[in-house]
Amino acid sequence: MTFAQVYVLGILVVVFGLFVWGRWRHDVVAILALLAATVAGTVPAGEVFAGFANPATVTVALVLVASRGLVNSGAVDLITRHLPTPDSPAAHVGVLSSIGGGLSCFMNNIGALALLMPAALKSAAQVGRSPAVLLMPLAFGSILGGMITLIGTPPNIIIASIRGELTGTPFSMFDYSPVGGVIALIGIAYISLVGWRLIPRSGDARTTADKLFDIENYITEAEIPDGHALCGKMLRELDAIVTELDANILGVLRGDRRIDPAMRRTHMRAGDVLLIEAGSDALNTVLGTLDLRPPGPKADDEGATADPDDKTGADGSTRRALFGGPDVAIAEAVVRPGSRLAGRTPTELRLRSRYGVNLLAVAREGRPFRGGLRAFRFRAGDVLLLEGDPERMTQVISTIGCLPLADRNLQPAHSETPWIAIGLFAAAIAATTLGLASFPVALTAAVVGMVLLNIVPVRELYDGIDWSIVVLLGAMIPIGGAMQDTGTTELIANTLSSLVAGFPPVVGLVVIMVVTMTLSDVINNAATAVVMAPIAAGMASSLGVNPDTFLMAVAVGASCAFLTPIGHQNNALIMGPGGYHFSDYWHMGLPLEILIVAVGTPMLLLVWPLT
Repeated sequence: MTFAQVYVLGILVVVFGLFVWGRWRHDVVAILALLAATVAGTVPAGEVFAGFANPATVTVALVLVASRGLVNSGAVDLITRHLPTPDSPAAHVGVLSSIGGGLSCFMNNIGALALLMPAALKSAAQVGRSPAVLLMPLAFGSILGGMITLIGTPPNIIIASIRGELTGTPFSMFDYSPVGGVIALIGIAYISLVGWRLIPRSGDARTTADKLFDIENYITEAEIPDGHALCGKMLRELDAIVTELDANILGVLRGDRRIDPAMRRTHMRAGDVLLIEAGSDALNTVLGTLDLRPPGPKADDEGATADPDDKTGADGSTRRALFGGPDVAIAEAVVRPGSRLAGRTPTELRLRSRYGVNLLAVAREGRPFRGGLRAFRFRAGDVLLLEGDPERMTQVISTIGCLPLADRNLQPAHSETPWIAIGLFAAAIAATTLGLASFPVALTAAVVGMVLLNIVPVRELYDGIDWSIVVLLGAMIPIGGAMQDTGTTELIANTLSSLVAGFPPVVGLVVIMVVTMTLSDVINNAATAVVMAPIAAGMASSLGVNPDTFLMAVAVGASCAFLTPIGHQNNALIMGPGGYHFSDYWHMGLPLEILIVAVGTPMLLLVWPLT
């Protein structure tokens, strides 16, 4: 082994280790690896940023923008608006996972899950079914559907690009369909009939969405009496005091009007009611420090209790309906992998002052967090309960890197021109299929059409792109090139070939698929495809068989992250809403991966013969 090979292998080991550790974001790790490779000269200085101009990277970004256009136009809503809610759990699981798989054929599978999660949670509540029964099958079905076409998942796009570099002709849109389609159908059938029964269900961790947050137990009212010292002070002057007591002033009720929680310069008056968020231990301390008390029951002019909608708290006070309505929206959202929230606290993020929203509560793995939120450190999969301006809430959730789970009084997406968006997208696919244009060019034309028709407004053009994936690919592709230039790919391929020497080539095919699956379970699937596709092609060359068969095996394996929540973003997104633990995934996922190997191997040999 040369020094360059040892160095590149060392970078890969460190990268994989950091991916598994999960402390740093995948895109940050990839950039650091690219810098390390550049400093040593294994990636030439002139090619450092070549990965960002790679067709695979550009195509992934374009697919995400086009998916945003389909959502904005209301095209996807045509499918999701009237989802059936069967009484049978097996039928319920089958409907959701099948629709998730179908959507994932023509849009990114992460986007398909994001669109269907709110519908899944709503339908679970309607029939009194635990979200845990539905969300993992939905996530797995969306992942399976991504195997069917070129654009369903980033690994397919990457492998098509690598095949183009090796042979001059990339895989086309539907080259993945014969193998991927059969695997998806059988996999979804397994999930619907057997798999959902294997999901562990323990205690109150599997709760319905409506019961996840009992916010009235943590938010109380305190009325400012005449002549109180707080009269005339600005609301923000209270923040420093209550923050030290692990509490928050969410806003002010003045008569029948709720003052925007972001307006911290509001001067308080006698009769104003402060909305105070505090844990049970801190509540009395806060009220004592501010010399306030909860308001007593309201009475009308006759002395009778006035509002039948008031709610009486444990302390005997009468609570009004504090949340929702035309002026204030409440929304549940889940933290995405790579979100700007991940690894940071509410204090560091300044959610109220920077984004104009209040953080009311947090849940992790299906259990609400009962401590003070000031020092709570977010991570992917956490479920947040946010309060703010209805007109800004959807944008804020997107900006902070979260996905909405359910909404109350949020602004709807654009509802016009669904068929135009579908037509533009279909035209791009048709042009590619007929050989009239390459897919990146055809998709660019479709995206430009969506922008010109304001289906994707210019201000939203880049909002739908997951930049962490784009940066990850842009950084990892040159490292993949360095593996080939230094002979590291050939070295690994020859080593794997020697291990299966004397066995039929199909054994090598299974080894490639299983190794790819294993890597995809613990690191990002796009990074797995970048590393494993050249190795698979090199191994096929060493064995003297068709490289397409081995590349397709990598495509299958890279889409099979079913054992952990860290291998695929879909798995991480459902962890909090479903109340899953890290060890829950393999119960349904391991039999599914075994089934995929058993089904995928003969299908690969049939559709892409070794000779």
